[in-house]
Amino acid sequence: MARKRTDVAGAAVARGQTPEEVLDRNLAELLQEMRVAITGVQILFAFLLTLPFSARFEELGAFGTTVYAVTLLSTASATLVLIAPVSFHRTLFRQRRKQQLVAFADGALVVGLALLLLGIAAAVLLVLDVVLGRWPAVACSAFVVVLGTVAWYLLPLRQRRPSDG
Repeated sequence: MARKRTDVAGAAVARGQTPEEVLDRNLAELLQEMRVAITGVQILFAFLLTLPFSARFEELGAFGTTVYAVTLLSTASATLVLIAPVSFHRTLFRQRRKQQLVAFADGALVVGLALLLLGIAAAVLLVLDVVLGRWPAVACSAFVVVLGTVAWYLLPLRQRRPSDG
């Protein structure tokens, strides 16, 4: 039977650690993962913030500006969600609430990655609409969504199923 994501006691027994050691390890792993994700968000967000000031931005039309707005909002939302555990930690600092912090950060990372995937796909749509045209851009953006969904969610979830052996 698969262990729940929040089963600290079970993880501690399985690894020969104390619950505090499991939480410390989980938090360190989450921080490393968030560093990777936030770097991607920062690069995309910086690009998006400069885009309206380029000469060709006014040529985008209604579709392009709508896609830009979706891209900017999803990337801004990903930024906020991925940084939220920092505020959570600061607010609960030294209150012995590490288990709640780890659970919150875990959920925030999953949601933040989904928002980042939306932002990446929308950015691909935005750029390729200008470069290749509407339908090739839609096809490429759809490919990015499928690839991201498979790589970031479906393959890992498939591995979470209990093994047959």
